[in-house]
Amino acid sequence: MNKIICTVFLFITMTLNLMAQGTKYYCPPCGNDCDKIVFTAPGKCPHCKMDLVEESVIAKRMKVLFYLQDGVEVLDFAGPLEVFSYAGFDIAIVSKTKNQIISQGILKITPDYSIADAPAADIIAFFGGNAGTASNDPEVISWLKKQANLSYYFSVCTGAFILGKAGFLDGLTVTTFHESIENLKKDVPKANVLSDVRFVDNGKVITTAGISAGIDGALHLVAKIRGEAAAKQVAKYMEYDKWVPGEGMIITAK
Repeated sequence: MNKIICTVFLFITMTLNLMAQGTKYYCPPCGNDCDKIVFTAPGKCPHCKMDLVEESVIAKRMKVLFYLQDGVEVLDFAGPLEVFSYAGFDIAIVSKTKNQIISQGILKITPDYSIADAPAADIIAFFGGNAGTASNDPEVISWLKKQANLSYYFSVCTGAFILGKAGFLDGLTVTTFHESIENLKKDVPKANVLSDVRFVDNGKVITTAGISAGIDGALHLVAKIRGEAAAKQVAKYMEYDKWVPGEGMIITAK
């Protein structure tokens, strides 16, 4: 009898150890308590209903800085924010200072960081809506120029003007909000500015047209980094059926 008990105990111990060594899954960080739950198999989080992702993906979360200026367009940044959030990226809001900013005179936002203490990032994103306050600010542009070794630079709408002022669009094919095409051509004469395109991917620099095009560009970037299947899961979760993979202009697949 003792032999049987010892055998059963050993089997249970080995099984638990194997489970502990196996792949762990988490729901993409959604800000709820379920972020802390460890799952042992893929599927959906029973609490927030999001698709679970492997521990390795969570551990390698890319840091995305959303630069927001006072007067920023809500949908320009909110759409991509949801995309990157649901895809499991680590997102933080940065502005020139930590003072509260107001989006379209309604939504009050408190930045996580200022340009003085913003952490290192993998991706930095800029958005339209009073973008001139950033593109014409020497301190902001000086800070941006120091972010020269990021994996990706991303802009929505007139956020492209900020990247342009820092020189990141020179020699590239880019786009912006349809009513600002001609102004971007004047401001960034070394860039090839296109209209009638949802987004343009130059490899490290991705510029998009306005509002909903930003969601397309963000999904495209998620597909580049985590694969098209992951991006499709995000689009499905958001019930965003407009997205067509590869619909924008892809200059390079790097």
